[in-house]
Amino acid sequence: MSQTFVTARQAGYVACTDCGAVWPAKSRKCVRCDARLESRPARGLQPVWAWWWAALIFYIPANIYPMLVTRTLGQDEESTIMGGVIDLIVHGSWAIAAIVFIASIAIPVAKFAAIAILALGVRGWAPMSGRRMTHVYEVVEFIGRWSMIDIFVVAILSALVQLGFLASLHPGPAAACFALSVAFTMLSARAFDSRLYWDRLEAVR
Repeated sequence: MSQTFVTARQAGYVACTDCGAVWPAKSRKCVRCDARLESRPARGLQPVWAWWWAALIFYIPANIYPMLVTRTLGQDEESTIMGGVIDLIVHGSWAIAAIVFIASIAIPVAKFAAIAILALGVRGWAPMSGRRMTHVYEVVEFIGRWSMIDIFVVAILSALVQLGFLASLHPGPAAACFALSVAFTMLSARAFDSRLYWDRLEAVR
């Protein structure tokens, strides 16, 4: 026996995306958290793609420029993200190399791909079930909190290794680019409204 589900929009209500409270469709502001109420984002996927492209643009120099600058006896040695991973492997620090690779390369690339899949799915270019879409969205939300671990490592090392002329560590220009890339991907994921995908699934039924 099939069941018919009525959405909040069909029933004349609108849900607050910040606190989850439900209000009549004509409401313009959430009484609970004072957030603006919108049944659907007026600009659609434009903010998602704008933040996505901004994050991708900054992610490229984050991998090209040095992430860490090591100064030993007055001589500077620069290391990119991948160069640092290779150096750790050469020195036998496989576990730390794996953490840096996953946090700095695997997770950002996976998040870029996941957000793109969600956005393309709304347009029907990457068809998938509602359950699969929900899983992809949950993955994006979960991995986002670990994206800054590389910046934390650089910050900790820079604070600990300061021996004056003998040795010191400083974050390179890639650190700022990487931090901006992570922030922009978080904003891109935040701008994605999963209700747009459910609308597409309802339209094709």
